Amino acid sequence: MGHSLTVGQAGERQVLARVLAQLSHANAATLGPGDDCAVLGADDGYDTVVTTDTMIEGPDFRLAWHGGFELGWKLVATNLSDVAAMGAEPTALTLALAVPHETPVALLEEIAEGADAACRTLAPGCGVVGGDLGTAPVIMAAVSALGRVKTGGAVTRSGARVGDTVAYAGELGLAGLGLSLLFREASDGGVAHARTLATLWQEHPEVLAAQLAPTPPIPLGPIAGHTGATAMMDVSDGLSLDAARLAKASGVSIDLASDSLREGFGLQQGIEVPIQAMLEGGEDHGLLATFAPGARLPDGFRAIGRVLEARPDPELLLDGNPYAPGGWDPFAPIAISRRG
Repeated sequence: MGHSLTVGQAGERQVLARVLAQLSHANAATLGPGDDCAVLGADDGYDTVVTTDTMIEGPDFRLAWHGGFELGWKLVATNLSDVAAMGAEPTALTLALAVPHETPVALLEEIAEGADAACRTLAPGCGVVGGDLGTAPVIMAAVSALGRVKTGGAVTRSGARVGDTVAYAGELGLAGLGLSLLFREASDGGVAHARTLATLWQEHPEVLAAQLAPTPPIPLGPIAGHTGATAMMDVSDGLSLDAARLAKASGVSIDLASDSLREGFGLQQGIEVPIQAMLEGGEDHGLLATFAPGARLPDGFRAIGRVLEARPDPELLLDGNPYAPGGWDPFAPIAISRRG
């Protein structure tokens, strides 16, 4: 059975569990796989955090939607968010690209320009310090991001405690609305498609920017760490799915409050965002954190729920009722058909 099970049958959680079980511990690591970043110890009073992520043409992006600049920006922004989620300050990135032979050089220049602009805008002082260039049937990108945090100061997913306030910072649901809009209105090729996409940018710039060139609240990660966040993670796969992951890692349950979500995020940049989009949209790259009861939340964070005692099932509730987490699983058939 072990050899016949496919990744599509298993799903992301089981695949990762089985793969990670085969890996040995690295002596330099004070925190290994399973969080937004690994943590490597050092002797200078600071730990190094490191993360890596891939984006592949087809499942993760489409050149019909993404210009080179936006693609480079998103490659960097999504990885900086993982670093910030550890309470760390981003310091450097590497970028590896594999592209078809017929790829215009100008496209790679645009990707580099977007990556550099994201660094300068979202994490001044951080930059791309190297990488690799190869060939592949489609465009494939891999980014590794580094950050630093005071020794022992990394904020993990496993620190939430009963009674903590659950809070969120960043946009919520807009990116999912942008993706739905693109699939609904801009899936065809050709000149008509190009005109449609240009029109969509004119009419819906907020949701398209949230999807194609997100602006995660990178500075708020270290601020949350300094002000006592007990647990934190980047929300990339959907608030409900990632909240359930944080709950599982911490051995607790999380109860989200729909009224708080609507009050805090029901209207963003003049856009009405449905509750389901907030919970399951994905690719927001905001920060989900927990803070001790009664603690003052850092500016930019809004309370959206509370931490409860662990329950056998489920790990996530909405208004006190069980909620089945939904979001992005790259191995789920529905995800493959939607994004492929």
